[in-house]
Amino acid sequence: MDLQLELNKAGGFKNLELLAKQVVEGFIAGMHKSPFHGFSAEFAEHKIYNQGESTKHIDWKLYAKTDRLYTKRYDEETNLRCHLIVDNSTSMHYPESAGTTIDNLNKIAFSALASASLMHILKKQRDAVGLSIYSDTYDFYAPEKGSERHHRMLLSKLGEAVVAKPESKTTETYTYLHQIAEKVHRRSLIFLFTDMFQTSEDDEKLFEALRHLKHNKHEVVLFHIYDKAKELTFQFDNRPKRFIDVETGDFINLYPDNIKENYEKAVKDYFDNLKLKCGQYRIKYVEADINKGFNQILTTYMIERQKFV
Repeated sequence: MDLQLELNKAGGFKNLELLAKQVVEGFIAGMHKSPFHGFSAEFAEHKIYNQGESTKHIDWKLYAKTDRLYTKRYDEETNLRCHLIVDNSTSMHYPESAGTTIDNLNKIAFSALASASLMHILKKQRDAVGLSIYSDTYDFYAPEKGSERHHRMLLSKLGEAVVAKPESKTTETYTYLHQIAEKVHRRSLIFLFTDMFQTSEDDEKLFEALRHLKHNKHEVVLFHIYDKAKELTFQFDNRPKRFIDVETGDFINLYPDNIKENYEKAVKDYFDNLKLKCGQYRIKYVEADINKGFNQILTTYMIERQKFV
C-alpha cells in the first residue's frame, strides 16, 4: 500500500521523515554499494573528560575499567555543508490535480520530499544542512547545522511549504538567490529546486544570481523541476481548454493540438538554452521530472559529494 502524504492539523506533511527514509532506503537497495560507505565519522582517540562538557561521548566501558572519565573524540564530525533552496512560487503547486501518494506529487511536494531525502542522507553522514524557501517573499532561512532539533525544524518547514500556496504573483527568483548568497559564507554544496518559470527579461538576472551563489567556491546544482507530460510534451486531450498563467492570472482558450508542435519546440529551445548557460557558468543542471521518482536526485548528490569533499 502506498504511503500517504497526510496533512496534520498544523498544515504540513505528517510523515515526511518516514517517506524520506523510504525513498533513501529504496535508493540504497538498488545500488551495489552503499553510498554511506566511507562517509561516517571515524573514531580517533580518547581524551580526559572535563567537567561541564557534554556527557554524550563518555566511554562508560573504559570508566568501568579505569574509574576515570574519558570521552571518545571523532575526526570529521561534519564532513560537508549543504544548503537547500526551494522555490515555493505559485507555479510550483502545479498540477493542482495531483494526489497525495508518493507516486502522484505536484512540483512543490516533489521538491519537499527530495529535499527531505537529501537531509536524511546528510544526517546519516553527520553533515550540516541549511534551508531557504522563497515565493513572492523570502519565506524562510536557516543556516547550516547538524543537530536533531535543527533537522526536525527543517522537516516541519518543508511540510508547511507544500500547503502554503502563495497568492498569484510573479516571483523574482534572482532577488532571493542574491540574498541567500550573502548569507552562505562558508564553502557549501548548494541545491536549488525550481521550475525556472520567469520572464525572458529575467533570464540574465537569474544567471547573475546563480553566479553570485558560486562565490566563495560553492558548488551549485540546479534541479529543474517539471511535469514532463504536461509542461514539456503538452499531453492534453484535444478538447477546448482554458490555459491559465498561475502567476499572472492571464489565460488563453484553445484546442491543444493547434499549438502542440510550436509549444514543444519553444519549450525544448528554452530547456536547451538553460543547459547551455549552466554549462557556461559551471553550474550543474539536472532535469527532474516529478513523475520519474527520486533516484536521479540522490545519484546527483552522491556524485557531487564525491567531487566536493
